[in-house]
Amino acid sequence: MDGVHDLGGVEGFGRLPIEDSEPAFHDDWEAKVMAMRLLMAAWRKWNIDAGRHSVETLPPADYLTLTYYEKWLASLVFLSERAGLITRDEIANGAPAPGSVKSSPPIDGPGFLALMAKGRPSERAPTAAAKFALGDQVRTARHMHAGHTRLPRYLRGCVGEIVLLHGTHVLPDVSSRLTGDEGAEPLYGVRFSAREVWGNDADPKLSITADLWESYLAAA
Repeated sequence: MDGVHDLGGVEGFGRLPIEDSEPAFHDDWEAKVMAMRLLMAAWRKWNIDAGRHSVETLPPADYLTLTYYEKWLASLVFLSERAGLITRDEIANGAPAPGSVKSSPPIDGPGFLALMAKGRPSERAPTAAAKFALGDQVRTARHMHAGHTRLPRYLRGCVGEIVLLHGTHVLPDVSSRLTGDEGAEPLYGVRFSAREVWGNDADPKLSITADLWESYLAAA
């Protein structure tokens, strides 16, 4: 989707502040939000792609003013309500509804640590031959659908070269819809020259490589 979240290459926001010796969390509440986000995901009511899309759909004013973990918290509230884990009244009151049944956590501490170490690989068995090969020239799509996508706006309509073959992976555009279809397809590393992306004023010695799914690409 073309939303306010897609800030790559957007000008006018000033320099990106870099904090020396930046801590993992600036406040305790940030660590708690991260823990809640990861543990609530263990219910399997949503996936990482739906989680990302829920942040992208925040109102533009909220997206531009909320801090990183404030966005995570807003996203978690939205996902939990949509999944039926909490209600709007419970959110407003900050307490469970009278008579509500307390559910046992889906995972304990040791189980969570084991899950984090293992992860949830996105690679899948191929169902068809890859359309492109190493060295092929490809052009990215200029227009995308209104849902979640991993094709950034600044790479739209650009020509690049296939430099990596990653195999077949879950397609976030489809996975984020939570229909049970993963939409898996070939994933490629595509290298673009800086001038292709940012124009003739860019350093000709620089390039950028992005991992892009097959449906984002066409032969150039």
